[in-house]
Amino acid sequence: MTKNRVVYSTDAGRIDPGKESVSPPPTDGVVRIRRESKGRGGKPVCVISGLGLDPAALKTLAKALKKRCGVGGAIKGWDILIQGDHRELIKTELEARGFTVKLAGG
Repeated sequence: MTKNRVVYSTDAGRIDPGKESVSPPPTDGVVRIRRESKGRGGKPVCVISGLGLDPAALKTLAKALKKRCGVGGAIKGWDILIQGDHRELIKTELEARGFTVKLAGG
């Protein structure tokens, strides 16, 4: 047996290796908006990354952006996905909220 990973600890009980971290990943202060359509049947999606917000603030911002664009969307990891190509509208909304925004990709 070469696997030495801990499955159970008397301190915390069962250990879940797939547990997502509670703190956002470190960012460089620039929010990036990119357009993706790969794996979505050719339908475009705007992916907003690098926000550096906690989960509650991320959820609130996603709701506001979806309402502003009039479309659906989701939160995946620490990124916000907005359906459709609304990069310019999202950029102006985020800049109004005080973020530094860069359009990434094509």
